[in-house]
Amino acid sequence: MTIETAIEALRDLLGDRISTAGAILQQHGENEAYHPVTPPDAVAFPLNTAEVSEIVEICAAHGCPVVAYGTGTSLEGHQLAVEGGISLDMNRMNAVLAVHDEDMDVVVQPGVTREQLNDDLRATGLFFPVDPGANASLGGMAATRASGTTAVRYGTMKENVLALEVVLADGRIIRTGSRARKSSAGYDLTKLMVGSEGTLGIITELTLKLQGQPEAVSAAMCAFPDVESAVNTVITTIQSGIPMARMELVDANMARGFNLANGTDLPETPHLFVEFHGSEAGVAEQAKGFGEIAQDFGAAGFNWAEKAEDRNALWKMRHNAYHAHKALAPNLPGLSTDACVPISKLAEAIGYAGEEIVKLGLVYTIVGHVGDGNFHCLVSFDPGDEAQTAKVKAFIHALAQKAIALNGTVTGEHGIGIGKMQYMEEEHGEALGVMRAIKKALDPQNLLNPGKMLPPSNR
Repeated sequence: MTIETAIEALRDLLGDRISTAGAILQQHGENEAYHPVTPPDAVAFPLNTAEVSEIVEICAAHGCPVVAYGTGTSLEGHQLAVEGGISLDMNRMNAVLAVHDEDMDVVVQPGVTREQLNDDLRATGLFFPVDPGANASLGGMAATRASGTTAVRYGTMKENVLALEVVLADGRIIRTGSRARKSSAGYDLTKLMVGSEGTLGIITELTLKLQGQPEAVSAAMCAFPDVESAVNTVITTIQSGIPMARMELVDANMARGFNLANGTDLPETPHLFVEFHGSEAGVAEQAKGFGEIAQDFGAAGFNWAEKAEDRNALWKMRHNAYHAHKALAPNLPGLSTDACVPISKLAEAIGYAGEEIVKLGLVYTIVGHVGDGNFHCLVSFDPGDEAQTAKVKAFIHALAQKAIALNGTVTGEHGIGIGKMQYMEEEHGEALGVMRAIKKALDPQNLLNPGKMLPPSNR
């Protein structure tokens, strides 16, 4: 039993929908971090759940690893076939299967992207709210428990997935959950699979919650004298019960990047980007309340956007933060890492991150989904320079340690993958043993995305 014999068996099933072409393998072996290019042995392109089941069953019979692949936008090497095997490219499974307007839910295949789904929903008056910025696949977003700019109001993927269809490591097909909004029946296997990063099963169908398009939307951007003032505005706003749809922080360096990339003249100080959803009267009241709180903490330069085109321009700038970051160091690639802490500790954590990067002499920017205590550090470096790479790894380590010390987590939404496995035991303690037991029960051969999330046990 070998990977080679598995590939031959899969050719009989898939024909030209399994590839060993160099360019295809290279594409599926690349990543957004500093991990080396790690091509799989072959890439398979299934069309439906039955084919995924047959592929996994064949691979199980031949001891061949299987790694699910979405759009490749994950940031911790989740999609890399570090132990070889088959990269299971889900992008051709991209159909919206059913929209249930009355129940406000939708059933999709895993290759459907966030933007594709919302385009399809436009005429219904509904939308899917989870917005990680990248046009990621919904299967990948569920597998990595993605989040984004709207999580402060609508939640993460964990709160927005009602049910899943999953292929297990032996090829069995199971359904988790239902279209009901609540249940007390049995273990919550849906939540177990969401965030499992393809290590427990392959997601082949998702049932997702939808939201109604709000009657009115208002967005704003304002500047603050320092990060602490901006974060205190966030805390006070949340404690005041003002319902925010989005609440995003960018630091002074990112404001400078926006100016360089977009030709804007923002004050080069920390900014908050905010958005309110609701009725006309409700949005006006929310915006007024937020504005008063922000001014109490020294906010200035309010830029309100109520027309759709103005809001889109404001959020396009925020979503293009990586490109703005690149304007600060045009010739160097950037790496993004994240952490999440209790909101009361957010200013301390962001301040610490900035101090540590400055010590290392690296170009950086910080952005954050601050309504959740989640923030991202983008760092420019030359991955071919061992000294610079070592500095970046040292910073990521220091930030992870700080997040844990503040009763936070080493990742709010990027996930574990390869990059943050080393912190799992420190963050989870004895619970890591329970995770290993679940993995062994569901995947005894360790064939589903091996080498990810769970560090090897020394016991």
